[in-house]
Formats: sequence, C-alpha cells, structure tokens
Amino acid sequence: MDTIHKIGRRKTAVARVYLSDGTGKVTINGKDYTEFFPLGTLQYKINQPFELTNTVGSFDVKVNVYGGGITGQAEAIRLGISRALVAFNEENKPLLKAEGLMTRDPRMVERKKFGQKKARKKFQFSKR
Repeated sequence: MDTIHKIGRRKTAVARVYLSDGTGKVTINGKDYTEFFPLGTLQYKINQPFELTNTVGSFDVKVNVYGGGITGQAEAIRLGISRALVAFNEENKPLLKAEGLMTRDPRMVERKKFGQKKARKKFQFSKR
C-alpha cells in the first residue's frame, strides 16, 4: 500500500495526515501522540476511527498539525484519519458516517463588528 494523504480541519486547526501500513504508531509533529496530547479524551478522539473500523495497530500515521487549540487540533486529526481510512477502504464510510466522523464541523468564530465591543456584545448604552 502506498501512503494516503488527507487533510482534516476544525475551527482554525489544519491537520495533514499521512496513513501507511505499519504497526499502529501515531506521530504528531515529530512526537508520539501520547506526548503531544497528554489528556486521555484527546487520545481517545485520535484512536476513535481505528476502533470503529477494527483497524487498531494496522496503520502508521504521521501528522503535521498547526493552528487552533489542542481540542481543535485533535478533532482535525480525527477527520483526516477518517478520510484516509475511507480512501483505503470504501466500506469504512458507513461506520464512520454513523458516528459523525466524516462531517467537517462548520462552526467558526464569528467576526468582531465595528462599533461593537465583540461579535455580539455592544458598548454600554447611556440614555442621558
């Protein structure tokens, strides 16, 4: 199998995922994923596509991720891995789609408007 390259995004985080045959090693920005994401919930998000498709330990994953916070980065990596697994085997798509892993989350930060304090918050109004 050749290396599969896919991109995952979430908020302002962008993850470039390279999936290849291997022993289940996940490397993110040159570090092991347990070192890069010390929280168990974020590690679970990265392993979720493999657990759903019963492919734990059968692929090596190399990821370059930048932008956003740690949760956005973890979810961007999860989307990239899911897309790569579907490119590897089309039968994985219904399993991943049922769990909502094939959908790009469109929610972004709303822009600040002029004449206001923030996106929705206004400056204090004084009647007199």
